[in-house]
Amino acid sequence: MSTSITSRVLKPVGTAGTLFAFFLDVLRALFKRPFQLREFIQQSWFIASVTIIPTALVAIPFGAVIALQVGGLIKQFGAQSFTGSASVLAVIQQAGPIATALLIAGAGGSAIAADLGSRKIREELDAMMVLGIDPIQRLVVPRVLAAMMVAFFLNGLVSVVGVGGGYVFNVILQDGTPGAYLASFTALAQLPDLYIGLVKAVIFGLIAAIVACYKGMNAGGGPKGVGDAVNESVVITFLLLFVVNFVLSTIYLQLVPPKGG
Repeated sequence: MSTSITSRVLKPVGTAGTLFAFFLDVLRALFKRPFQLREFIQQSWFIASVTIIPTALVAIPFGAVIALQVGGLIKQFGAQSFTGSASVLAVIQQAGPIATALLIAGAGGSAIAADLGSRKIREELDAMMVLGIDPIQRLVVPRVLAAMMVAFFLNGLVSVVGVGGGYVFNVILQDGTPGAYLASFTALAQLPDLYIGLVKAVIFGLIAAIVACYKGMNAGGGPKGVGDAVNESVVITFLLLFVVNFVLSTIYLQLVPPKGG
């Protein structure tokens, strides 16, 4: 009885260890040749095609809610002129990368896990290994790089759409001044704020792809096992994203002081 309880308690630790080992294997495979350029292009197009429209649609309410909430709070302090800066900072630093990561994990990551999981239960991965083909170098590396690249560009899309949505809702619903909203961009925002948003998006895309590939390549138990792997990959990715986002935000605020601070 105690052995069974101990094994259940230690199972997440073992999973975390094997996931980290899988990440190291992917890093090592990045430098192997030949590089699977065709697979990389196909996966990039696929991930972009399933995420670009949902990401744009999600970015609008993200920007609107942030603008309305921040605008309402700032108005209580009589500092309406800083509404634009605060909204832009919230979108670029937090909402943009997180929204991008959620769509990459929910749409692209689930498809990657399902694809690799189906290959696993059909024993295609084992056949590749018998033929001397490394599945990580052949299948995983192109998908990871594709997810990172698409996340980078989607983050720019979310930032533009989110800031535009915040501008429209602030001007229309909160009687904000268009000139003041635009002019306040440089009051609090600075160029490193854009950099940290892009870095977050790339790291989040890396995490989503690594977890999806790991769960897919370790699926078992037939079609039900593939479905479980897809669900687990999305849940694990979401949990890791919020933890990593907290760590990155804390490090950034320590290294880059706020403007004027």
